[in-house]
Amino acid sequence: MRLIPFALLILCGAVQAAPEVVSLDQAGVLYEQHCQSCHGVNRLGGAGPALLPESLSRIKPDEARAVIHNGRPASQMAAFGDRLSSAQIDGLVSYLYQPAATAPTWSDDDIRASHRILADVAALPSTPQHGADPLNLFVVVEAGNHHVRVLDGDRFEELANFPSHFALHGGPKFSPDGRFVYFASRDGWISVYDLHNLTMIAEVRAGLNTRNLAVSNDGRWVLVGNYLPGNLVLLDARDLSLVKHIPAVAADGTQSRVSAVYTAPPRDSFVVALKDVKEAWELSYAGEPDFQPRRIEAADFLDDFSFTPDYRYLLATSRKALGGQVIDLDTGKAVTDIPLPGMPHLGSGIYWKRGGDWVFATPNVSKGLISVLDLQSWKLIKEIPTEGPGFFMRSHLNSPYAWTDVFFGPNNDAVHLIDKQTLEVAHTLRPMPGKNAAHVEFTNDGRYALLSVWDTDGALIVYDAKTLEEVKRIPMNKPSGKYNVGNKIEFAEGTSH
Repeated sequence: MRLIPFALLILCGAVQAAPEVVSLDQAGVLYEQHCQSCHGVNRLGGAGPALLPESLSRIKPDEARAVIHNGRPASQMAAFGDRLSSAQIDGLVSYLYQPAATAPTWSDDDIRASHRILADVAALPSTPQHGADPLNLFVVVEAGNHHVRVLDGDRFEELANFPSHFALHGGPKFSPDGRFVYFASRDGWISVYDLHNLTMIAEVRAGLNTRNLAVSNDGRWVLVGNYLPGNLVLLDARDLSLVKHIPAVAADGTQSRVSAVYTAPPRDSFVVALKDVKEAWELSYAGEPDFQPRRIEAADFLDDFSFTPDYRYLLATSRKALGGQVIDLDTGKAVTDIPLPGMPHLGSGIYWKRGGDWVFATPNVSKGLISVLDLQSWKLIKEIPTEGPGFFMRSHLNSPYAWTDVFFGPNNDAVHLIDKQTLEVAHTLRPMPGKNAAHVEFTNDGRYALLSVWDTDGALIVYDAKTLEEVKRIPMNKPSGKYNVGNKIEFAEGTSH
């Protein structure tokens, strides 16, 4: 009697075969068969990007699964949905997010072997060949399809559009004269592009997982900060040839990743935040430098930082302190904690004059508010409520407003314009309702503001910065950072550094 219902269950399909499960070892074999030729032995990268957990940290597993199944448009990444089963793709994704069995390394020899000279600068004209104002160009990182666009900031017309390495950092840096722009990809590729001649000059892989880079104010050096391996890599700014690497090791011997590196022009130095030890470093590039770090003891681990207008103090984001800390670069001492709630994004904060005194404002990645600080007393002046946590703030000397996004949460289609004197939200824009609006940058004269809509079907939207009327809409695939040459090389008030 018991066999009849069991047979019926089989006939009805209620008893299913066990689902296919692909082990990590099997997934490793699949990687070798289908992925290694492009993404390299040990997942270190090749024609395709590195596929290490550190390199994939910004991509969710579901997105990685979709890319393997469907491919990536406008790239060499093919679709594997017709060759691999769902279980095999799931296994591959699990494998890619597993740390490598042996910690990957990237030596000086590896860096030198990756170095490529793509054009002879000496043979190129030294003046702009495109007719646009060289100080009013915009360099736009189009993250959705891994391209870079160069725009004329007067006519908002495209001058160049070229493929980039995988996952460029959204904030390229410029030579002091604005001729060259330097890019860093998350998997360690550094590139230099000539904006006068609209051509790539050189590239090198400085690491396996790179945080960002900085360019010295004399135009001689590029310093790259790496998560993996944890070090600084110094390059010759002319052709990106390797000068030296500097291990990110604390005074007590503890190894660290590098959180951020920026140049401090009045100090003729690079300033570095370390992620895993309580130190900030200053490396002078004045004269004939040896690039030995001056170690500054911090009160906490540092994730990112901004400078005060005189470049004497760092306002640094801390994970354990009360929001952040102030570090005096002259004395090498931590001055005070900054009592801010949540997780302020101090590296994206900006300063301006209010009633004759400097103030500093920072978005917050975990709370819907903008914190405004007095840069004399380090006291909180005001918390400005917003529709959700934000990531970027921008302004311009000639603009009455500080523009801030609501990058996280359900209201991420909103952008607030804060009156810099009253510290009230004066306007709220929704450029493309339902789509993430973020990151504003101004033309060199401050007349126009360019805003990104971070969506596959997104856009770069140009606003009249005074009337707030839309001037132009340029369709783009997730435009992330866009930077005006003049504002960046002048370290203009209201932009990032």
